[in-house]
Amino acid sequence: MGIENRKLTRRPGGSQGNAVNEEARQPNADAAELERFAAMAAQWWDPNGPNRPLHAMNPVRVGYIVERAGGLAGKHCLDVGCGGGLLSESLASEGADSVLGLDASAEMLEVARMHAEAGGLDNLEYRLGAAEELEGEFDVVCCLEVLEHVPRPGELLAECARLTRPGGHVFVSTLNRTLAAFALGIVSAEFVLGLLPRGTHRYEKFIRPSELEAWARAAGLSARDFTGLQYNPLHGSFRRSGNIDVNYIAHFTKAAGA
Repeated sequence: MGIENRKLTRRPGGSQGNAVNEEARQPNADAAELERFAAMAAQWWDPNGPNRPLHAMNPVRVGYIVERAGGLAGKHCLDVGCGGGLLSESLASEGADSVLGLDASAEMLEVARMHAEAGGLDNLEYRLGAAEELEGEFDVVCCLEVLEHVPRPGELLAECARLTRPGGHVFVSTLNRTLAAFALGIVSAEFVLGLLPRGTHRYEKFIRPSELEAWARAAGLSARDFTGLQYNPLHGSFRRSGNIDVNYIAHFTKAAGA
């Protein structure tokens, strides 16, 4: 498979050029978050289960990625924080040359591998680990609904940039830190409508587009687009929107000469 031929390896430390003592570096993962998502693993692929908002959002996210990346044919893709593989499988099905799904939860990856095997996808591989442990270059790097769940989101975005080949694409989706996002993403989604398990999100972890763009710029990425992902509770579906006050997806590129 194409992934194996690209000789991806693990590296012993974290980000290159970081002044932090690598030996003292703590994993960029929240144990409580990992435990919470591991508990959802068995129901990850149930479109009516606790993960149903992600199922509803996924086609819109995938369409955005395929469009902005100019198609996936011949491209090598990385899905950072892939969970049970919802996005990874979609990227593989869209004709990517290879897709690597990376996650820190063994429970999630077990579900992802079983589902991929049932689907017969031979351009998809899953790996347990963290972005800072990985070496390689990818044409498309995705980090969707992940940054708001890690202790140091800016560092994770920098790792995504490092793993992107010059001229490549980085896609990030998250929630804006606004009163609207608090009302809809937490109060309504978790407590009123019950779309998500309570405690899925913490408001202080939401990320303003200006913060995301600043982290991206520091990592050598250029912002190309910010698009809102608007939920329709009557139809249980998402659509693209010019309003980025709640859910949004962003497209960044890495300079060809970087």
